[in-house]
Amino acid sequence: MEDPSPSKVVLLACGSFNPITNMHLRMFELARDHLEDTGQYRVIKGIISPVGDAYKKKGLIESCHRVEMVRLATESSGWITVDSWESQQSEWLETVKVVRHHYEEIIAAEHNKDDVDTVKHAKKRRIEEKRFESSDQNKKRDVPHLMLLCGADVLESFETPNLWKKEDIAEIVGRYGLVCITRSGGDPHKFINQLDELWKYRTNIHVVHEWVTNDISATHVRRALRRGRSVRYLLPDSVISYIQEHGLYSAESEQKNADVILAPFQRYSEASTS
Repeated sequence: MEDPSPSKVVLLACGSFNPITNMHLRMFELARDHLEDTGQYRVIKGIISPVGDAYKKKGLIESCHRVEMVRLATESSGWITVDSWESQQSEWLETVKVVRHHYEEIIAAEHNKDDVDTVKHAKKRRIEEKRFESSDQNKKRDVPHLMLLCGADVLESFETPNLWKKEDIAEIVGRYGLVCITRSGGDPHKFINQLDELWKYRTNIHVVHEWVTNDISATHVRRALRRGRSVRYLLPDSVISYIQEHGLYSAESEQKNADVILAPFQRYSEASTS
């Protein structure tokens, strides 16, 4: 019996990207290699979705700059792109709502593709539909999977009180799937074992080990920029040029939102007391 063709996958990364680093881009490459090595998946697209300004994270510069830096960083990639929808929302959106939005976009794109195919190849499609009408599995395999791509720090943050809702974690992992990139010294399996929502859907979590140690973080990059130190080879050159051109990441910008409660903490703490 012939093996079924690999399922198509779209990888979605949500976060501040303040600024985007080479490690953010590297995560996509690692995830694609890991998934495709299983023989079960074919990664067709990567999406980077910068969070909106309403997230109110300390030191978070305007989303217009963060989106543009991601655009510059990915312009040489044939499969990774930036999406500005989340960043344009007036209120902070839970990650699960962003995931739902992008999955709906995938479904809509597939429907549009089918409509075009129907017009161009109506007769051929009628024959194919009769051949496969009894196979729901084959129909489902035509629609790409959407998986949330993240670092081990995001996985660990699932345990932080009032940062995530348990039902959101269950939906993201259970319905869509998670690809987690680990760093040296981290143990994501520990958190999967500790959190019931992760343990229940553990087969939907793909843990990818980065064996080439790389501890680049946006926090460290911003600190170096504030101090006038070189960040070359930590960020794409085009991103560095953009930062220099617009004078981003100063001591003043790092104090932005310093006295503001992070949006999820504010929303969930208010809900628990109401």
